[in-house]
Amino acid sequence: MTDTLITGGYVVDGTGAPGAIREVAIRDGRFVPPDQVGGSARIIDAAGLVVAPGFVDVHTHYDAQLSWDPAASPSPLHGVTTAIGGNCGFTLAPAGEAHADYLMRLMARVEGMPLAALEAGLPWDWKSYEDWVTRFDGHLGINAGFLTGHSAIRRVVMGEACHETATDEQVREMACLVTEACRAGALGFSTSRAPTHNDGNGDPVPSRGASLEELVTLASAVAGVEGTTLAGILDGSLNGYTQEEMELLTAMSVGANRPINWNVLGGSSISGGAHTHQLAASDYAAAHGGRVVALTLPNNMSIRLSFLSGFALDGLPGWGPVIKLPIPERIRALADPDVRHRLREGAASDTGVLRLLANWPRLEVVEVTSAANRGLEGRSIGEIAAERGADPFDVLCDIVVADDLRTGLRPAVAPTAAEEWGLRADVWRDPRTVVGGSDAGAHLDMMCGATYSTAVLAHAVREFGVISLEEAIEQLSDVPARLYGLRGRGRISDGYAADAVLFDPDTVGYEPERMREDLPGGAWRLYAEGIGIHHVLVNGTPIVSDGRIVGNTPGTQLHSGRDTYTVTP
Repeated sequence: MTDTLITGGYVVDGTGAPGAIREVAIRDGRFVPPDQVGGSARIIDAAGLVVAPGFVDVHTHYDAQLSWDPAASPSPLHGVTTAIGGNCGFTLAPAGEAHADYLMRLMARVEGMPLAALEAGLPWDWKSYEDWVTRFDGHLGINAGFLTGHSAIRRVVMGEACHETATDEQVREMACLVTEACRAGALGFSTSRAPTHNDGNGDPVPSRGASLEELVTLASAVAGVEGTTLAGILDGSLNGYTQEEMELLTAMSVGANRPINWNVLGGSSISGGAHTHQLAASDYAAAHGGRVVALTLPNNMSIRLSFLSGFALDGLPGWGPVIKLPIPERIRALADPDVRHRLREGAASDTGVLRLLANWPRLEVVEVTSAANRGLEGRSIGEIAAERGADPFDVLCDIVVADDLRTGLRPAVAPTAAEEWGLRADVWRDPRTVVGGSDAGAHLDMMCGATYSTAVLAHAVREFGVISLEEAIEQLSDVPARLYGLRGRGRISDGYAADAVLFDPDTVGYEPERMREDLPGGAWRLYAEGIGIHHVLVNGTPIVSDGRIVGNTPGTQLHSGRDTYTVTP
């Protein structure tokens, strides 16, 4: 392995300490003192750039994508060098071929992964968690670790009855599978009780069928394996915790003797002050011997709507049958005045939260594909309708039909003010939180969450100055690395793995989301390029050079114990 010397850069080591211009040396994939590299070392001129430890994203769903995209794009373009998958209880293993159809449809429904990509991009030939995870050895661009998911484990043990209450014997069998997966390298256990999580049949995902006793038992099953942890999402993660939920989170943490992080404390919650009640779960746990950590989303995730995927729109009254039509038939239906009338009336009758999405004049056109729609990007449907003297819903349908349904649409949102970014920064500094929640690798039809890190650097640091560069980098690297007990990662320090990101602090940011048809099976996703990220190194080897992914695969498949140490409450 070639020695590397990074010169002239402003080095921020990830600990929160003040940065300084100095040399950074790398030998055999680790940071070393500069005098230990030879005269033939590769030189990277970092003048004018910040040199920081690679960012650690603890909440992704790259489990499937890494099989066809070792780089986990576009995350490295935003400085991420380590990603944790297997969140929310949704994993591909230990379930294999026998459960492939069910799991693919579950992932497509709840995590927005195109079914065509899952069918074409995965072999589904593994027999166990170990059989699945070891295939990543030597084939990763980034470092990647995975939790083992509750829903997959329930499916293996209970089959088609996975939504029902488990027997004591089934719970014991599930606990054995959790322990077995952790010994094979899983970094811990994840689960979900979120009421929004339903499978491909519209039924609650399997983990929602678990009793409180089952959840505590499975969480406790990680206790005997070094370097493991817990993650989950409950109903209260969205609406505020009940006493029972606080007791459950605490019992899971105490039973495992590990912290449990829950997702997700969002930007809107922070700005409204509702986070204070949610964070009380951490205080309750601390008083009873546990540790509960909130995964806090640093930026607003803009929801993108599309008549091609139909996600969310298919929940409006009477819309489901039309959205489920094959694309050519759906296009014809949306051009039919009678169908439009029925859809318009159905949306107007909705009394739930989706009614907010059906405010057609306030929808913004963010991407078009046809010549007929040229010049409409960045404009609202209401503005276009007024210009044409036509009904807003008819104008919307005309636009999406002309684009063969590929139009990108976004509900209008107010720009995020400096005051709110300041409130968010205060929450990031709270020891009860950890920054993350990108969901990268999932919800590919609605968003590209990989931009969270460059959003922090662009807005919170440069634009509004509500957090220092050193603090921000600590929150993006060292804090999540310490929560997950990553050995020798998260800092620029002698002996640590040489994961590093070199970026221009004056330009760092992200491009707008655009559609890309680059998934297996011809499927598409939303994708956002990074701005100002010049180089990214993983274990001392470049995976991004001059802002482009180069195709190297130096990443480590993170194995519990070997690559992680135990973090206790």
